[in-house]
Amino acid sequence: MAIQNPRMTGDPRTSLSLPPFLESLALDFSVPYINARFPASEGIPPIHVHWWPCKRLGVSPSTILLFIPGNPGVIDFYHPFLTAIHKQDRSGTLAILSHSHIGHDPAVEDIAPASRASSNHALPFQVQNSLRIFDALSTYFSVDTRTVIAGHSVGSWVALQVLKLRSAAVSGVFFLFPTITNIACTPNGRLLSRLFRPPFPRIVSQVARALRLMPLTIFCRLFPQYPIPQVRVLQSFLLSPPSIFAAMTMAHDEMLSIRELDVATLETFQHQIWFYFAENDDWVDKGRETILQVFRPEPGTVKVVHGHRNIPHAFCINHGEELAAECYKWLVSGGFV
Repeated sequence: MAIQNPRMTGDPRTSLSLPPFLESLALDFSVPYINARFPASEGIPPIHVHWWPCKRLGVSPSTILLFIPGNPGVIDFYHPFLTAIHKQDRSGTLAILSHSHIGHDPAVEDIAPASRASSNHALPFQVQNSLRIFDALSTYFSVDTRTVIAGHSVGSWVALQVLKLRSAAVSGVFFLFPTITNIACTPNGRLLSRLFRPPFPRIVSQVARALRLMPLTIFCRLFPQYPIPQVRVLQSFLLSPPSIFAAMTMAHDEMLSIRELDVATLETFQHQIWFYFAENDDWVDKGRETILQVFRPEPGTVKVVHGHRNIPHAFCINHGEELAAECYKWLVSGGFV
């Protein structure tokens, strides 16, 4: 995909709306966001981002919602969810930025040397990736602009690290289906953790090359509950061996690294935190009770939501609008919009 310099496109939507630390990718006027990338910096490869500018032209955002995805960290899965939040905004001053995880998104090539691939995809490097984006937002926009972070699944764990390290600049955090404690002990963790260990990520990513022969119609039959646009996103991911390797390598590090709950951080910043849990979630499991034992929101507030039983952990496939409605309520109740 060709990279276009926003200063050279001559398109007012891009040149006026896209922050200067982002580089525009090919424009698509059928969507309400700008497709872009965050360039390589601080030894971190470029990554794919989506930017929803404020509805009101010529204003600086009063609030920016920074979204950190789960695994795989492919942001195209989430744009229906984030677009639904943006549509609900009545203030006209809400902007949204979502970013992929390093190496996960086929839309942006990971240019890192192969010798560094495994370390590039590990959790500490993914946290550095989110921090540099958060810092770019904080540096470019004024001190009056509030930044709220939303994280899905392991993105919640990354968001928790950003909260710890940038607490003074974080206005709020939305944890959606959070895998922030003992993920290896969950039903899915026990079932799949061995598959994430070397050499399986390399083997699986190479075997996946055979999927190039599979037409979209077969993918649709294999995933009948997926809308066709989401099948296309999944197909793109599965046809990218480097993306599969990156996602599985990161998953292995999740099993090793996400252990004891960070009780101190949850207690210290409980006034800035919101949680959304599934009724049944094999990636969270007993972690929900562990979290709720230490997280005690203020009386009269709705800071913990137990979702409808039909909304799964992978909500972004079919249930983005339901989660968007809840997140927007949190933005309103928190005074962010």
